Amino acid sequence: MFVEEADAKRLLAAGGIHTPVGTVAETVAEAVLASGGPVMVKAQVPAGKRGKAGGIVAADSAEEVEAAARRLLGSELGDHMVDRVLVEPRVEIAHELYVAVVVDATSAGPLLMVSAHGGVDIEDVHESSPESVAKMPIDISIGLTPSDAEGAVAILGNLLDGEQKRALVDVLLRLYERFRFLDAQLVEINPLAVTTDGSLVALDAKLIVDDNALLRQLDLPAQRAVGTALELEAAEQGFLFVELDGDVGVLANGAGLTMATMDAVTAHGGAPANFLEVGGMAYKRATPALALVLKNPKVKSLLVNLCGAYARTDVIAEGLIEGWKTLAPDLEVSFCIHGTGEERAQELVRTELGREPHESMDDAIREAIANAAKRVEATS
Repeated sequence: MFVEEADAKRLLAAGGIHTPVGTVAETVAEAVLASGGPVMVKAQVPAGKRGKAGGIVAADSAEEVEAAARRLLGSELGDHMVDRVLVEPRVEIAHELYVAVVVDATSAGPLLMVSAHGGVDIEDVHESSPESVAKMPIDISIGLTPSDAEGAVAILGNLLDGEQKRALVDVLLRLYERFRFLDAQLVEINPLAVTTDGSLVALDAKLIVDDNALLRQLDLPAQRAVGTALELEAAEQGFLFVELDGDVGVLANGAGLTMATMDAVTAHGGAPANFLEVGGMAYKRATPALALVLKNPKVKSLLVNLCGAYARTDVIAEGLIEGWKTLAPDLEVSFCIHGTGEERAQELVRTELGREPHESMDDAIREAIANAAKRVEATS
């Protein structure tokens, strides 16, 4: 669950981390009432890089707050409709830091990150100057110790004085406590401002909480529906669907096989258009799954990769064939089918759709990528 900035800051403040005292406004009038002196008007959407997208506006007067709120409210930002803005006092900044705790696959545990380059995308910083980002794996059985935090702070050199370094160590310890307490996958402050009076203030916050822990996180805001229109439609139908920017539509059974298929498409030089798996309880629902994939206008070819265990590939194939005949898409489709029911599934594909399933997943993927390229070339 992606927790929007205002709520993320509230949860950080509950852990003793200093944040600006702002007001969330759902109307222009509410935003104007919250103004007073120089402020920031910030769109509240579950997406990053809001500043680059024009979702964060500095305002010096009530008139400027009104103009900013009027522009932001009701607009779209990162495929999300803006229905709330955060109005908070502007802070005089001497320097911007980056701090975060994230679940790290490499170390199989929490990872503390600290950098003097706050206010920008940490991915860019890591790529251009990786030595400027301190990365400290945390032993979850011990937790983050003061000496660990001091070691991470050392990367800042003489940027902070002794008192500020001690304050930053305290922030890091509190940040890790929030990470554990909130069952977070990521808790990030970017930027953590060093103000002109020497204090540390969390000017922005990103919090992602493990969906499996939501039942015990009673202090979290009510989860709001997020995603593209197609993703929300899929969620209403009980599908886990993620819309991507590629042109090869992917249908596979099981989340692991779907992810592996997407990775293989990328490895072969293609780009998947979606994540959608039709395994588990959805394996008899291939027709509506197919309809979802085909609703994405970016899809130029379809790849079907089935590997059956308890989910029978012939049952999935029956649904796909029924859907294909009903929807009659003007697309090429490539198949790879193995596992329970494979012989009947392969024969159904041959006789009903006139397609020959590939023996290997790689061959099916290469064909699907080539079909997409031909379609793009023909329509360009």
